[in-house]
Amino acid sequence: MRPRERRMWFLGVPWALALLVSAAPPGPSAAPLDPASIFSDLSPAELRAVRAFLMERPELGLAPSRGGPLAKNSLFLVELLPPPKRAALRFLAHGGPRPRREARAVVFFGAQAEPNVTELAVGPLPRPGSYRALGPGRGRAVPFWARPMTQLEYELLHEALAAALEPLEPLLREATGFGFRNCSARCLTFSDVAPRGLGPGERRTWLVIQRFVEGYFLHPAGLEVLLDHQDPDPRRWAVRQLWYDGRYFGSVRELAELHARGALALARLPEPPARHLFSGYEPRGRFFTGTPTEVHGAKVCEPQGRRYRLRGNRLEYGGWSLAFRLRSSAGLQLFDVRFGGERVAYELSVQEAIAFYGGHSPAAMQTKYMDAGWAMGASGFELARGVDCPETATFLDAHHLLDADGPVRFRNALCVFELPTGVPLRRHFDNDFQGGFHFYAGLEGRALVLRTTSTVYNYDYIWDFLLYPNGVLEAKVHATGYIHATFYTPQGRRYGSRVHSHVLGNLHTHLVHYKVDLDVAGTGNSFETMDIRFENISNPWSAGARVVQPWLHREPRRREREAALPLGRAPPRYLLFTNPRRRNRWGHRRTYRLQLSSHAGPVLPRGWREERGVTWARYHLAVTRRHENEPSSSSIYSQNNPWDPPVTFESFIRDNETIEDQDLVAWVTVGFLHVPHSEDVPNTATPGNAVGFFLRPFNFFDEDPSVASRAPVIVRPLDPPTCSRLHIQRWTPPSPGACVHPEPFTYNGTYRPV
Repeated sequence: MRPRERRMWFLGVPWALALLVSAAPPGPSAAPLDPASIFSDLSPAELRAVRAFLMERPELGLAPSRGGPLAKNSLFLVELLPPPKRAALRFLAHGGPRPRREARAVVFFGAQAEPNVTELAVGPLPRPGSYRALGPGRGRAVPFWARPMTQLEYELLHEALAAALEPLEPLLREATGFGFRNCSARCLTFSDVAPRGLGPGERRTWLVIQRFVEGYFLHPAGLEVLLDHQDPDPRRWAVRQLWYDGRYFGSVRELAELHARGALALARLPEPPARHLFSGYEPRGRFFTGTPTEVHGAKVCEPQGRRYRLRGNRLEYGGWSLAFRLRSSAGLQLFDVRFGGERVAYELSVQEAIAFYGGHSPAAMQTKYMDAGWAMGASGFELARGVDCPETATFLDAHHLLDADGPVRFRNALCVFELPTGVPLRRHFDNDFQGGFHFYAGLEGRALVLRTTSTVYNYDYIWDFLLYPNGVLEAKVHATGYIHATFYTPQGRRYGSRVHSHVLGNLHTHLVHYKVDLDVAGTGNSFETMDIRFENISNPWSAGARVVQPWLHREPRRREREAALPLGRAPPRYLLFTNPRRRNRWGHRRTYRLQLSSHAGPVLPRGWREERGVTWARYHLAVTRRHENEPSSSSIYSQNNPWDPPVTFESFIRDNETIEDQDLVAWVTVGFLHVPHSEDVPNTATPGNAVGFFLRPFNFFDEDPSVASRAPVIVRPLDPPTCSRLHIQRWTPPSPGACVHPEPFTYNGTYRPV
């Protein structure tokens, strides 16, 4: 069994203060009465209260996040710390006490003899009065060099880079027409890659120098720079190596002197046009048919109002009910997911998204992005009405306190809308084979969508949870945005496609990880797989003949190792989570099926250095017993310390616990290989770049629960086979009414402190 107790640690703060209670007792709770509110994100007032409480603790010695030195104690992140499942279920199901509401706070202790990152649980909210140390993984402190990047460090990085490359200004101006100094509208910028080194303790980053124009990700200048910024004092930062147009250089001086002597072949870039830049969105060219694109196309409408209910963070639609939140660290998280009043899952959440690359340049071969380390959840900026979501959608703001000195409002960061799927949920034309029919029946296809996005620098991820009226839930992510491109060299063709004159689109694999805490008709569940095998038997109705036919092969997976299905091998086609003690009317164990929509593959050989940070990526699916001390498969620190991460998913299944009739968690990996191509310019398009999974009832109900919908249409002829008179049955009005959204397009795009 796993140890339930974790060794507490709190470097630099006296042990007696690891649990500190303020003099003022907490006031009465101001939380809303809806039970879903126990899962709601922290309000701006709660975020401010947590920050104020921690800033006032003299033993923490916190300084403002912005400005000042890197070697300081600062508050990096505040977000909800969800309640323990047992306490939440006791409250939700049995009217028990409301769980204590707490915040998770991430503190950078940089102004200490042993700098580290410490996580705290702060509460109770809305008036915090105490804190305690949390272990983000194995109960040890996170080293300071493994911390996520901050805005302050980026500002210092830019200053250090511009100063270090001063001798290369003539080269850069001649080759690109752009520079770092006194550049006005013709400036250079950079994109950084990670991990920031080749082993623990390092913090040295390859920077891709780019021309700062619209879509600068597609404008590499041919120069990549390795900057060492491990020391908390930026005065000791230094350039360790450079790569220019396929060649490595040991110092800035070496490269500058070669250029000054005329001994360096320059990679001269063409002047970017003032309009119709290839990396921009402005229309150019014409479609062959000439059909109009300058008028509006089909739209989603709600002619008789919304068919869903949104109350705070509770969402209800047809048979569905759930609570949701948007974590600053990793994104969308659903709780208490029910259909027909029965819980199907306790939690569904995004855990991590990675993109591992290959290339000829040092930045390309070093790029192994783990996006939770880049604040994937707090990268959801404003959604555009009518583009990102239909005009009819309900838009919701998000509030984050991440690398800031107060809560920041992200306007319209989530949306909810009902979507016509364009295909019937089910239908049948009952042919009479005489030119007519006995009846036609169909049910329109609709789904409710909860959506947000993550723009993690160049890439945009569109995150969806879809609820269908037949008890099916879909999790889906679309990839779009700019490809991560490097400077084209002939040797680079091995690692991707040339997509413009000086641009190589580098191959990479996208993988996304989800946590699915299933509670199928209760918390006691088992897992089995099912597929077909073939049998060759004597034909019972024709002597001497034989029949080859499929039969169902069921394989109970009784332990965690048996339930870990490795990538690189096709998984069984039916992945079934059953309640062994609950049956439907027909005697079947009540079951939900997990169905993958993915063509994921391995990103690195098993056991390789950086692969240790993403051991969840070894499996299509792994099923474990749920433990409160295994809340997530990844962490915000894995990006900069993949070699010895605080959370190692492989440890979840190492003890090989039994998973029969237990509270189970399905850990799901989906993804795809992306070999960029010229059609990825200016952006990767969403068609074909979506992966995810379905949760589908499989003998959970006695029949399709969508029969409760009042949206079907049934047509029966009154005079068959002539069929000139029809009886049409429908339970909605015959005409939906006007379907026009009258409001003009608006967009704000800002995210500001509140």
